[in-house]
Amino acid sequence: MSIEVRDLSKRFGAFQALGDVSLTFNSGELVALLGPSGCGKTTLLRIIAGLEYADTGAVLLAGEDATATHVRERGVGFVFQHYALFRHMTVFDNVAFGLSVRPRRLRPDKGDITRRVHRLLELVQLDWLADRYPDQLSGGQRQRIALARALAVEPRVLLLDEPFGALDARVRKDLRAWLRRLHDELHVTSVFVTHDQEEALEVADRVVVINQGRVEQVGTPQEIYNSPATPFVYGFIGDANRLSGQAAAGWADFHGLRVAAPEFGQSEPRPVTGYIRPHDIELKSEGGTGVAGRVESVAQVGAALRISVRVGESAPSLQVELPHHGGHWPFAVGQAVHARPRAGRVFAG
Repeated sequence: MSIEVRDLSKRFGAFQALGDVSLTFNSGELVALLGPSGCGKTTLLRIIAGLEYADTGAVLLAGEDATATHVRERGVGFVFQHYALFRHMTVFDNVAFGLSVRPRRLRPDKGDITRRVHRLLELVQLDWLADRYPDQLSGGQRQRIALARALAVEPRVLLLDEPFGALDARVRKDLRAWLRRLHDELHVTSVFVTHDQEEALEVADRVVVINQGRVEQVGTPQEIYNSPATPFVYGFIGDANRLSGQAAAGWADFHGLRVAAPEFGQSEPRPVTGYIRPHDIELKSEGGTGVAGRVESVAQVGAALRISVRVGESAPSLQVELPHHGGHWPFAVGQAVHARPRAGRVFAG
């Protein structure tokens, strides 16, 4: 089922949570709402669910206006960050809850409920825990049970609010890969909120980047990372050196670092801000081309070396990332080097 939001705005007192947001979520896709805390992404998710109502704008589900439709009538499954499982109920009863409380005329019989619950528990690979209670489960297991409970009512849309936010990094990584596989099997239109860019880029078909209640960019993970549309997106997605400088005649200069800037073809210099990814900086020992600098620090993080280079008293240190396959480090603290950007992006101002 498709979801469309048109010109949504929402205020909480003097705070503008959303401002004229319009988006379309295609049927069967998995979309991430990504942005910093307080940017409005959870508010948007709750308005789609019917847990909040917008001040202005409309929500359409499968092309039909659902703006005033009660949450019970929207056919939405919602997964919260903190599981929200009933502690006094077994895993089986938690998953069955949404079916067992339906009006009698809509309620499946006990045999159908039992079959459906066990099928879902098998789907989330936890059928062997049906008789346990939430307090006897790990955090990752609880979240999978919460997801099974949301799916039990056969929702037309699945909404997830930072579903892995309360879990440790290792469990998060495992569960997001599992969620991607589960979605590929079920093809339920799904929207999930996260502030974790790696999570969004790894799991989603498309990413919506939100900042201060407004949409900055919508695109595939590749588009968002490789072609950021705004300075905010460039600075928020992935690591980037942010530099101030001048641009003229198709080039931008940042304390000696030169980046092609064809959109700035004027002859008079004008102030610009540049963004250069750490892995897009070439580093060579003294005698190479580029701006001269000196290594401030070197650290190995997994298969990469992260190097900080001072290129001038007034310039911020450059952060450089190089692949490392073992053996000795090619650069040492205090070593003179030359840095040259291979690519970058320049914005006015």
